Amino acid sequence: MGLSPWRAWSSAALLFCTLLAVGGCSLSKPQFEGVDITGADYARDFHLTDASGKPRSLSDYRGKAVVLFFGYTQCPDVCPTTMAELQSVMKSLGPDADRVQVLFVTLDPARDTPALLSQYVPAFDPRFVGLSGDEAATVRTAKDFKVFYQKVPGPTATSYTLDHTAGSYVFDPQGRIRLFLRQGQSAESVTHDLKILLS
Repeated sequence: MGLSPWRAWSSAALLFCTLLAVGGCSLSKPQFEGVDITGADYARDFHLTDASGKPRSLSDYRGKAVVLFFGYTQCPDVCPTTMAELQSVMKSLGPDADRVQVLFVTLDPARDTPALLSQYVPAFDPRFVGLSGDEAATVRTAKDFKVFYQKVPGPTATSYTLDHTAGSYVFDPQGRIRLFLRQGQSAESVTHDLKILLS
């Protein structure tokens, strides 16, 4: 006994969907472990200065995956921990590490002088670059990247700390924003995501 037209159509549709699902695996979106923000209408670019005084923007690092972290050198915990994790990521990437640029953007330009940034940032990896701007540029860049930061007074005028967004942004080698890495995301997880972007 033959299938009814409805059952025949249903079977054909099911077979088609199954083949599509199997055949479409290579077309699926990358399985990032960080937050995929591909196509976001923020975090597009920056205009800051490196420790040597040279103006820098995202286009200077075209061809590399860029990891951009906002922090400050006197941060007691999150910043050095994140930088140490990124150091581990670079080691895990092996030769591919030369295709990754880690940028540390200070939220504390009053204390984080170019001289201090030139010592602090490369101490984690000589390839890491510290960036800064004046107060206006810092505010503008933080706003462009939806980064929150707020001064918390200390015992003296210069011993304050900063509460701040602790994640990192990642751009692909074409300069497109792709990921937000959450605070505490493991070095293995970050390495996994960067390998996808570099492939």
